[in-house]
Amino acid sequence: MEDMAQFAQLAQLAQRNPEIKYTEIFINNEWHNSVSGKTFPTINPATEEKIADVQEGDKADVDKAVAAARAAFKLGSPWRTMDASQRGRLMHKLADLVERDSVYLASLEVLDNGKPFVDAYEGDLGEIVNVLRYYAGWSDKVCGKTIPVDGPMFSYTRHEPVGVCGQIIPWNYPLPMMAWKIGPALACGNTVILKPAEQTPLTALHVAALVVEAGFPPGVMNVVPGYGPTAGAAIAEHMDVDKVAFTGSTEVGRIIQQAAGKSNLKRVSLELGGKSPLIVFADSDLDDAVETAHGALFGNMGQCCCAGSRTFVEETIYDEFVKRSVARANSHTVGQGFDLKVDHGPQVDKEQFDKILALIEKGKEEGAQLGCGGSRHGDKGYFVQPTVFYDVQDHMKIATDEIFGPVQSIIKFKSIEEAIDRANNTTYGLAAGVFTKDIDKALTIANSVQAGSVWVNCYDPGTLQAPFGGFKMSGHGRELGEYALHEYTEVKTVTIKLPQKC
Repeated sequence: MEDMAQFAQLAQLAQRNPEIKYTEIFINNEWHNSVSGKTFPTINPATEEKIADVQEGDKADVDKAVAAARAAFKLGSPWRTMDASQRGRLMHKLADLVERDSVYLASLEVLDNGKPFVDAYEGDLGEIVNVLRYYAGWSDKVCGKTIPVDGPMFSYTRHEPVGVCGQIIPWNYPLPMMAWKIGPALACGNTVILKPAEQTPLTALHVAALVVEAGFPPGVMNVVPGYGPTAGAAIAEHMDVDKVAFTGSTEVGRIIQQAAGKSNLKRVSLELGGKSPLIVFADSDLDDAVETAHGALFGNMGQCCCAGSRTFVEETIYDEFVKRSVARANSHTVGQGFDLKVDHGPQVDKEQFDKILALIEKGKEEGAQLGCGGSRHGDKGYFVQPTVFYDVQDHMKIATDEIFGPVQSIIKFKSIEEAIDRANNTTYGLAAGVFTKDIDKALTIANSVQAGSVWVNCYDPGTLQAPFGGFKMSGHGRELGEYALHEYTEVKTVTIKLPQKC
């Protein structure tokens, strides 16, 4: 942050020991213990210490949540008879309450997730508020069409809510991912059962309390914390859930799609993994390209599905790009997120920590050159040093596998044709970026790379009005923008026979 006064103000705002207010299951605007009586711990990844025990939902609790959501969706219920504009006002109220509690929520996120407070407060909280307000504005603008069909007929379409929506969100951006899911679902008049990631359940539970304060009817929004194989599976398999939306790994996405197919053929949207290429041509602004490529990979400690994890650099600038990238990574300050001088926190849990370190070792074994980092930081907490590999080859595990950590792989290329072929040589297709001052090169890359988003001279700019989603094994369906509304509506055609004289 360049504004030191603002920096100092943030330092005063952060709540380094936020009160844990909600750890129960939220169903029908009420708090419940799990049917089984089980709880699970949520862990501070910076200290490896338990924050709190959270009620562990499973199939029995999902059944209760689905029943509440189904009752709230019935014709004649307060939610279904509510004016669409009133739905929008409730969503605006929820956004206002999230904004009111933004310091507390950001502090809670640092504790539960580990990310730096500045990122949580200025990034995640700003995004959830903006997304909720954006979809609040859409609530009374979801429209059908009149269609000039043949014969003495009048046809029109209605865009009706799908119904009960199960939404399973990840741990890397708990609040923004919650907003991406509930925003379009509620705007279209659906009801929701949300399962937060077991690593980061606390902020979703606080937002659930704000749902009551905002005035939403009971059953419209339900939050069931728990584990994927139990609570998540129960949502995906449930015969009374009409749609499931999931953000997470490709491996789990496959399981969810199979479960949906074996139950009631519920609608499924999946935003999955990535191994996204960022292609840097020699005519780029080198300073800008190095800084953007750095942010594209190291943002959120590398824990981003669309991270620019394969950095392709044209050979004539390759050595200088590597030199500057290593220097930039070495400038990171690693530590606990409540220290505002820190820009790199811990990985979310031990499983991710161990996976990342194992892939770093594999990179060394396979012959990639280590520019910096390459091991754990400190002796407590799940901290991994910002790591840069160069002379990376396409067959190496660090170039093929989604690391989901602070590991930059810099790859040399000679021609635009080679860059395109190698960029597309992956099972993923979530995002891509290109740096060049040549509009012909930029458009050629944009038209040729198989990815749901292509960013030119920028990377992941956070445009919530534009759709986001993947090609190939990065999933299907779109989130954000108007396109997300299509995932939460059914199109009904009504045709009326007219008198012949009409």
